[in-house]
Amino acid sequence: MHLFAKVPAKGKTSRRGMRRSTRFGLPMMKRGDSPTRQSDERVEVTFRFYSTLNDFLPPWQRQKEIRKKFGSHTSLKDAIESLGIPHTEIALVLLNGFPAGFEHKVVEGARLSVYPSFKSIDIGELSLQSGKGTVLFQFVLDVHLGTLARYLRMLGFDALYSNDWTDEKLAEMSFLEQRVLLTRDPGLLKRKKVTRGYFVRATEPRFQAVEVIREFQLKEKIMPFGRCISCNGLIQPIPKEKMNTEIPPQFKQRHSAFFQCQNCGKIYWMGSHYRKMTILVNWIIAQAY
Repeated sequence: MHLFAKVPAKGKTSRRGMRRSTRFGLPMMKRGDSPTRQSDERVEVTFRFYSTLNDFLPPWQRQKEIRKKFGSHTSLKDAIESLGIPHTEIALVLLNGFPAGFEHKVVEGARLSVYPSFKSIDIGELSLQSGKGTVLFQFVLDVHLGTLARYLRMLGFDALYSNDWTDEKLAEMSFLEQRVLLTRDPGLLKRKKVTRGYFVRATEPRFQAVEVIREFQLKEKIMPFGRCISCNGLIQPIPKEKMNTEIPPQFKQRHSAFFQCQNCGKIYWMGSHYRKMTILVNWIIAQAY
């Protein structure tokens, strides 16, 4: 019996036909082998989504465990968003019972428990939504939420909107100005650049306004008619004598209080339109409590 096998010379083939790399002494890849297939094996992950995150799932997947396979290089962010849930809606991810960031990779047999923001529990630094600025009542809205933008301005909130802004522009503004991006498009919230966003569930603008106030706990921040509903500029009182001549004389005689947007110059007074807006504002405030 031979106790030692003869080592083949570099670059040559042994009796078993194993060709070795002349540089590292490692098995050389055979023709047809895929480096991706070898280095990124498939792993199975089990998900469980809680509370409002189920809004993004089809009915047959809600409130139950979901199993899916991914490449081993897949991040938790990409894995979760592949099921339809934007990362901006998520406050906490537990990987096998331990907090994990979006950058973590999936592993074989992993169990992911995914939670939305907590209204009554402060999870502090564990929250994936922490450290994103303190001014939570500055917004930028997508092209489908124009009426909601006007209602938020009517309530005194800083709400940027334009019907010709692209998704890239919206994501950039949200990132650079640390604004909450409001949208009805989950795909827009999945952009990596968007760190603060919210998917508006309601479809009717009045109820959308109530939803946003509740979600961001803005009841104490409401300042009715503090902003121009046309351009988002701040509104300040203006004496009659300083107003331009475009205001009809009968309005100057009938009303004593006038207000002007500091940005676009639009003049406001307490006419019939003001009474209608007051009714709407009071309704929204009452529903938000």
